[in-house]
Amino acid sequence: MAIALMPILLLGAFQAQVEFRRQAEDRRGDLQFAAERTAQAAKSRLDSASVLLSALAPEASGPDCGPRLAALVQRLDGYDALHRIGMGGQPVCDSRPTPIVGEEVSFTDGPWFQRLRQGEEVTLARASSDLSSTPALVVGVRWERPRGVFAGAMAAVLPLSVLQPDIADPSLPDDAQAALTDAEGRVLVSTDIRAFTFNEGPGLLGWVERAREDQSAVFEADDATGEHRDYAGAALAGRDVYVVISAPSPGLLSWARLNPIGVLILPLAAWVTAFGAVMLVSERIVVRWLNYLERIAALYARGRYSVRPVQAAQAPAEIRRLAQTLDELAEAIATRDRSLHESLSEKDALMREIHHRVKNNLQIISSLLSMQQRALKDEPARAALGDTRQRISALALIYRTLYQSDDIRHADAREFMTELVGQLVASESGRGHTVTSSIDADSLVVDPDKLAPLALWLVEAITNAQKHAFAGRGGALQVRFRVLGDTSTLEVQDDGPGSASEAGRGGVGRTLMGAFAKQLRGEAELLPAPGGGTIARMVFATPEAVGPTNPDDLKPSDATVTPGTLSRTSR
Repeated sequence: MAIALMPILLLGAFQAQVEFRRQAEDRRGDLQFAAERTAQAAKSRLDSASVLLSALAPEASGPDCGPRLAALVQRLDGYDALHRIGMGGQPVCDSRPTPIVGEEVSFTDGPWFQRLRQGEEVTLARASSDLSSTPALVVGVRWERPRGVFAGAMAAVLPLSVLQPDIADPSLPDDAQAALTDAEGRVLVSTDIRAFTFNEGPGLLGWVERAREDQSAVFEADDATGEHRDYAGAALAGRDVYVVISAPSPGLLSWARLNPIGVLILPLAAWVTAFGAVMLVSERIVVRWLNYLERIAALYARGRYSVRPVQAAQAPAEIRRLAQTLDELAEAIATRDRSLHESLSEKDALMREIHHRVKNNLQIISSLLSMQQRALKDEPARAALGDTRQRISALALIYRTLYQSDDIRHADAREFMTELVGQLVASESGRGHTVTSSIDADSLVVDPDKLAPLALWLVEAITNAQKHAFAGRGGALQVRFRVLGDTSTLEVQDDGPGSASEAGRGGVGRTLMGAFAKQLRGEAELLPAPGGGTIARMVFATPEAVGPTNPDDLKPSDATVTPGTLSRTSR
């Protein structure tokens, strides 16, 4: 948006630049006109002196020349002296009481006289000390005989005080100062010499030549007081005397530059106003409704599809169409979500029914084996059938745990082991020997594929303990399950005779324990327990866990595990 409105600012900047240039040109012209008006009185006096000298030239001869010139000086204001100069540069007569006629004084070397001799009609120059004791200006007029033959010159000495430029003109800028300079830029007279003394640069010396080179008699400089001023000059009389006007440079917010600043400020104000209006309209019409739809979409992302963007009915047409599309999308997602939930519920019901039926079938098989076991007379055969029935009962317990849990796809190993150990101990309680059991297990929620070999290994370990450690005596059974990061440990400890009974713990049971341990990527071993007894231990890779059944099992102090495992829990 800002880029789209940028041409307004560029146009304003271009107009301001053009206006500054135009005003700069106008100011140059104004200063030059002011210089000519300020020197008008001095120019009139110099022109009058030139006319007077031209009129006196034919009559300025004879013995009465001096008295006549002296009388004329007394009647005229602003003249120090009048001189009649011969063609060789020697004074012929003058208006002073003590004439300077003689060979001791000569005007031959004076540049102004040499220029008259070379053909110029009128020349001006600063008067030497021989002609005036005060600062003065010499005005020379060429005197010719018939046929243009040079016959000398008439000269008038004018005090510089009477040539002082007038700065009382109301058209001049405030604090304007004026000065007369010669052709080299030396100040002849000024209203305030500080305005024509510069801090840096060559000063007024040579300003005439610089003006001729730059084709402009206007320049800027800092005066002796440090004030930045503008200067404009104009020729006063031929190429000998010049007038210079000095005025303070206008500030940025002065009336002289208020118009170009206005030219720049108005487009800038228009740009700011347009930008603010566009932003306000965008906020009220677009951004506000987009924020509203964003909040609705955030609710949809959290599953709250019942919320509808009803307030968008007051929005512009484009926003209403977007809200309608969002509403239709939410309705479609809600419909599909309901369909998926219904399908999942139906699937869960079917899976529970399947698990239930599998459990019933395994229970029937276990009952059949129990009946067959009671019919057998051979003790080894009866023991073999008993072991098989316990394994089948362990598998049936897995399916019963699944269809009774909230999540039919996973089961908590701690809860399962607690029930399995209780079931196995209870099955032997009818033989008359008391066996106590204790379980200390971590919580680990796993799928049935990992739980089956874990359960079967536990069945074999407990069965071996019942056969070899508790036979005919009873005892205490301890089951420990630890989740230690990437590995887990399952131990079954009894308080039997220990090494005396370990020799008989071979055969099918121990083979199956090794096979079940390999299915879990682990190893099984029998170890003597401290204080007597035997420990059946299986160390295996921790199965991929879904999450703990009880969140209280997790504590910040427990060791963390790699992805796919649980942290060590408290028991």
